[in-house]
Amino acid sequence: MRYSVYELLIFGFVYSFGGWLAETAVASGRKKKYQNRGFASGPFCYLYGVGAVVITLFLQELRGEPLFLFVGSLVLATLTEWLAGKLLERMNRQRWWDYSRKRWNLDGYICLQYSLLWGCLGTAAVLYGNDLIQAVYHLFPPLLRTLIVWGLAVLGCLDILGSWFSVRHLEEWVSGLFRFSRKVEAFIARAGGAVADRVERRLVRVYPVTPSSRGQAVGKRDFAELFWLFVMGSFLGDLIETVFCRLTMGTWMSRSSVVWGPFSVVWGLAIMMATALLYRDRDKPDGYIFVIGTVLGGAYEYICSVFTELAFGTVFWDYSGIPFNLGGRINLLYCFFWGIAAVIWIKKLYPRAHKLICQILDATGHWLTVAALLFMLANLGVSVLALARYDGRRQGLEPRSGLERLIDLRFGDDRMERIYPNAITR
Repeated sequence: MRYSVYELLIFGFVYSFGGWLAETAVASGRKKKYQNRGFASGPFCYLYGVGAVVITLFLQELRGEPLFLFVGSLVLATLTEWLAGKLLERMNRQRWWDYSRKRWNLDGYICLQYSLLWGCLGTAAVLYGNDLIQAVYHLFPPLLRTLIVWGLAVLGCLDILGSWFSVRHLEEWVSGLFRFSRKVEAFIARAGGAVADRVERRLVRVYPVTPSSRGQAVGKRDFAELFWLFVMGSFLGDLIETVFCRLTMGTWMSRSSVVWGPFSVVWGLAIMMATALLYRDRDKPDGYIFVIGTVLGGAYEYICSVFTELAFGTVFWDYSGIPFNLGGRINLLYCFFWGIAAVIWIKKLYPRAHKLICQILDATGHWLTVAALLFMLANLGVSVLALARYDGRRQGLEPRSGLERLIDLRFGDDRMERIYPNAITR
């Protein structure tokens, strides 16, 4: 079953509201007074909504296998929580929640008892919750449904922006947004039986670890380094996979994700995200990084497989012939490879890559980075168009514009089959 964008959005808001209700009820019971538990001022804990949508998008095919659905929900939701905690810490140099005092916690951001709860909630959402929400949603007239979703989306974005600027101490830059966020907060607080005067005051009260000093935003040099990590990772990943295929299958074949050059986008994004999320933990034991890399890499590869199939109708790898695989999308052996790669990269290779990138930036300034960025963006854009037309031709669809005719001319079936030799249409 596939859901429309509007249905996915309404799922996100409903589950965000349900998560806010649950957390606010628990927090208020403990404190004996009303506590708003959302990051934003409105009645939403968006982490629940994001987790539910991610699980819905990528685990629908496991509806007939409840055990795997439970495990997948546990892993994806736990990773969503861990990533959110890491990103918020990078933004504010502090933790927004801490499970360090709970047993079986990992990094203080996740713990076993909540991960098991995530697994149960994700399974319930896919098997029952989504269908119920969808049925209620379709009771409304189409125009009203559209207006509801757009209204919630606009209000949610404004509320999140106002809360974020408050945390960053930038109220004077966007006073209108801040006033809007404060009004929403006051309304929700009155409905809950208490008035919170400011977003920041509520954040400090509910999340005492929130810093009072201004955090540092990611600088231009940080962005440039992440981009070059993406480029290096894409090139190295393509090279490694090409050599691996030659050694294991006895043939040379393209492993590129794009039409121009030997670049594997899956590897590039993996290297970039692994560095941003794990390098601060480089002093932790190898086993810790290996476990995180194995789980994170497996989940990431699974998501990439589902995404490419949804977006292009094509599967770019199939591990059905390898033992301990899940739907042919991932297998245990390659998950271990992700863990080993994470240890080698974080412990050994990244410090050298960092030095090389610094030398490139010092020698070229910004012009080479800008040129490379424009090339990669064009490369990705043309690759998406070429893949879309490749899939369209296999479905018998004729080109509808001059651009599509040009794509057909430049990237015919023979060329696409050389670039993507393992692509399978589903």
